[in-house]
Amino acid sequence: MTRRFTGWHMLAIMLSFFGIVIVVNLTMARFAIHSFSGTVVANSYVASQEFNGWLAAARAQRALGWQTQVSLNADRHVVVTLANAPAGVGLIGIARHPLGRGDDVSLSFARQADASLISTRALPAGRWHVMMTARAGTEIVKLAETLQ
Repeated sequence: MTRRFTGWHMLAIMLSFFGIVIVVNLTMARFAIHSFSGTVVANSYVASQEFNGWLAAARAQRALGWQTQVSLNADRHVVVTLANAPAGVGLIGIARHPLGRGDDVSLSFARQADASLISTRALPAGRWHVMMTARAGTEIVKLAETLQ
């Protein structure tokens, strides 16, 4: 004995189908919102014109041989370790909250006994895109790191 396919069966199928589609869309939207770090460049055309210059600057920076490590300590201060860098390196930076959710935080750094540099201000909780410039005489190294 076979059961008849009724309108209630079709309603259940349609609600299940669209329910799954909506749940998947909402899940993917949530992942996209929470994983996107923000605007990469303000104007893509201008960025495309400057791209070769950026590559040349990156090659020159790599040729200096500086090795860098950027992290957050337990108190949410930015800690920067510069290996193979000349003595007396100065470091400044700015922390931007992705997608403009918070105010920018200007960072200045103090040298520690172990030769690392630590920010004088702690970052509030959340994800931050930290951009820094290290300068020793005429040598300049630009650092960028996303910290959470």
